[in-house]
Amino acid sequence: DRSSPLTEITAANVRRLRPVCRVKLGEEGSLHSGPVVIGDTLLITTVHTTVALNATTCATIWRFVDQPQKADVNPVNRGVAYLDGRIFRGTADGRLMALSSDSGRVLWDIQAGNPDVGEFLSSAPVAWHGLVFIGLAGSDWGVRGRVMAFDAKSGQEKWRFWTVPTGKERGAETWTIPATAAHGGGGTWSSYTLDTLANEIFVPVGNPAPDWEPRSRPGDNLFTNSVVVLDAGSGALKWWYQLTPNDGFDLDLGAAPMLYSTAGGDARVALASKDGHLYSIDRGTHKLAFKTAVTTVKAEAAKPTKAGIHACPGSNGGTEWNGPAFDAATQTIFVGAVDWCGIFKSGPPKFVPGGMYFGTLFMSTATDTASGWLTALDAGHGTVRWKFHAPAPIVAGVTHTAGGLVLTGDLKGNLYAFDQATGKVAYHTNLGGSVAGGVMTYAVGGKQYVAATAGNVGRMTFGALGSPTLVVLALGPAGQAAAGDSASEAQLALPPVTVGHLLPGTAAAVAAVDSLKQSGATPPVSTAAGAQVFQICAACHGAHGEGGAGANLQTSKKDLAGVTAYIKNPTGSMPHLYPSALNDDQVTAVAAYVMTFRH
Repeated sequence: DRSSPLTEITAANVRRLRPVCRVKLGEEGSLHSGPVVIGDTLLITTVHTTVALNATTCATIWRFVDQPQKADVNPVNRGVAYLDGRIFRGTADGRLMALSSDSGRVLWDIQAGNPDVGEFLSSAPVAWHGLVFIGLAGSDWGVRGRVMAFDAKSGQEKWRFWTVPTGKERGAETWTIPATAAHGGGGTWSSYTLDTLANEIFVPVGNPAPDWEPRSRPGDNLFTNSVVVLDAGSGALKWWYQLTPNDGFDLDLGAAPMLYSTAGGDARVALASKDGHLYSIDRGTHKLAFKTAVTTVKAEAAKPTKAGIHACPGSNGGTEWNGPAFDAATQTIFVGAVDWCGIFKSGPPKFVPGGMYFGTLFMSTATDTASGWLTALDAGHGTVRWKFHAPAPIVAGVTHTAGGLVLTGDLKGNLYAFDQATGKVAYHTNLGGSVAGGVMTYAVGGKQYVAATAGNVGRMTFGALGSPTLVVLALGPAGQAAAGDSASEAQLALPPVTVGHLLPGTAAAVAAVDSLKQSGATPPVSTAAGAQVFQICAACHGAHGEGGAGANLQTSKKDLAGVTAYIKNPTGSMPHLYPSALNDDQVTAVAAYVMTFRH
């Protein structure tokens, strides 16, 4: 329920919160990870690294850097699970790994998905009772989703559940044209929720494929856009609730469900969806208890058209990868959301294995139209108690504390602590980089700390880019001018990471760049350097440059000079990466690499 019992930090003293230490994690790109604290060790991931830090000083205990075996499908990772001295995480090329918690040594490494067809593992797994639970991401690539359980000691697969049913599997009849289920999406890409008493795992299932063209896959398209409840021991289906049948707007359920009980004793599951609503489902009857909008909603029942339809939320709107929090004492649910609309256009989809599977395109409105919300709702009836309108989208984790606070952050780098009763900002500071991952609290040696991620370049970047960084805060002495006082703050940095095999077509890319060099069209650049930089672009433009939240680079008409100029001075929703995130050499390298995508 994302609620901490800690009480040292309160609305009365939170203004004394100050940074204790921060560490740059050494890998540029996205940072969606939720930190995990075990004892006095904090664990956090970037796309290719797993880092163990001292939770009070940020000193490095160990760092493991993974070298992908195949090309990354989508460069993102949302965290680890811990069980019995082992750390578990997925990779962007579809592998699941177990590391020793005391050293980062690889204990096993198995291929759980096929990156050649767009399957990868971005979720934070769940580990319990000798099993590791994780599912495939890749809905937008036209995968057929599945959730799996693996033996925690050996990595052997124990069971799997297909989130897109075929043949005689339950729900297969909801794909009116059976062949469409083979590439029907249904990926899981954030995390999961486990009820250890009921032995149930709650799985949030993503969008159907192709995106934005529901007419090509008639039917309800189970179990996409659903919460699926499975027996944790066997993977058997127990029940489900579908939020949006035959989704045409890519408004899937990504965030982990939240389990709670009402004041009257009703067991519920709260679902915060990209469609901009908070749903409460009765776990006994499997019926909807309430549905409340937590951001701007427009044209909810419409479908994409050839001419295009303006709808809210857009494909990046609503609640993204971090779900709601709950305060049992006051029966309040707290949930963050994105407020960002767009235009959806439909058209004939084309499936290419390993490429994004879209029905034409989605265009976000300009980034200066995007904002965020934190909403507090009555847990029984869904009525809104208070709302906070943030200047940028809220995709960060939301954590409630028994000290009466609600912690979260936004994509302009703001870290907030709210008075849970009133919604008043009790504390605010800017961390210097987009807050797109976890915001959490823990205690070591009787002292309470707050940890937050800062720095995110890629999908959903707004102004405050930053280099992926972990920041740890705690209360300073009484009377000290808290937030801006960093005299005693330890500022650390891990060595930069270099990773190969980031993108497909390595040999072809080398040949293409060599050809450009020989023609004199570009200065000598390193293909590897361009591929490394493109890691921060692939989250929007696709690993092949095929497009997604960003433009299709394969069909762009811009020449090398035009690509270079656009990176330096972009328009629309593309973030300004130059000169803060990219220098001249990096722009030159990535522009040349982009030219290798042209057919």
